[in-house]
Amino acid sequence: MATKPKKKNPRLASGRKRARQDVKLNAANSSLRSKYRTSVKNVEKAVLAGDKTKATELFAKMQGVVDTIADKGIFHKNKAARDKSRLAAKVKALATAAA
Repeated sequence: MATKPKKKNPRLASGRKRARQDVKLNAANSSLRSKYRTSVKNVEKAVLAGDKTKATELFAKMQGVVDTIADKGIFHKNKAARDKSRLAAKVKALATAAA
């Protein structure tokens, strides 16, 4: 049975503080990562459903979320740009198909 080795507590006060800060930072980053993925997923769902107005509305909101999270460095700027570009193409295709 392979178990993870138990993590040792840092001896130095600065190390202990760093460990405490890392827990908070990890929680904040996880929350932002989740927010990013949820906003992208919502647009994709609207596109699959064929709802043009909802897709464009959600896409506008998603752009702001994606940009702020990329600026914070949670996801790479290129990944954010790639996601926005692909979703913009899908929303545009949906708009032209409806017309």
